[in-house]
Amino acid sequence: MSIKDPRAAGLASLAGLIADRTRAACLLALLDGRAWTAGELARHAGVAASTLSEHLGKLVAGGLLAEERQGRHRYVRLAGARVAQLVEDLAAQVPPAEAGQPARTLRESSADSAMARGRTCYDHLAGRLGIAVTDALTLRGLLRQDTGFALTDAGVEWFRTAGVPLDLSGRRSPARACLDWTERRPHLAGAAGAALCRHALDVGWCVRIGSGRAVKVTASGERVLGSLLGIPPSALR
Repeated sequence: MSIKDPRAAGLASLAGLIADRTRAACLLALLDGRAWTAGELARHAGVAASTLSEHLGKLVAGGLLAEERQGRHRYVRLAGARVAQLVEDLAAQVPPAEAGQPARTLRESSADSAMARGRTCYDHLAGRLGIAVTDALTLRGLLRQDTGFALTDAGVEWFRTAGVPLDLSGRRSPARACLDWTERRPHLAGAAGAALCRHALDVGWCVRIGSGRAVKVTASGERVLGSLLGIPPSALR
């Protein structure tokens, strides 16, 4: 006699929500951590607004998206960091041959290169930029990776002296490993990763490229990250 796991139905339902190309495209786009309008997502996914509205309804009902309305506009965002982690972890499991389909146009090729070079992964830095920062923190004994990601006492002090506001009073893990889907290595997530990304964008160490997830390091960012973490400019370009 088999014993039915009560979680099976819920897991199957969750997998069904993600197992649609349009909904998957929306979830990946929303990994930039910002709220998008339904119209913006429809254009991004290449579907009619009415079609996308149905998909968004399912994602909201399934707890993967949260929505808010301002006047005539309907905005949606990922429901939280756990959803972002789930989407990014699943994306990292896509075989490289499938994830790296050749770009059809020069514009797509440039966008792919920019994403691989540096991007936001919900609320932290990813791509070669995220890996460079993670490696530098680890090399200097500010971050440990031997037993899972953990900030050292020196790491907490580094955030303070670098002027990066770090709140460790909440329930969120101070540091967490997030598998980078382009580099196939873990980068820094958690409260520390979010604080560093937010500060880098706020003070102009990094700037967003266009309306997507890609970011680039500014000239001042190269100087600061070189001074604070010893990262050579070539690793940030």
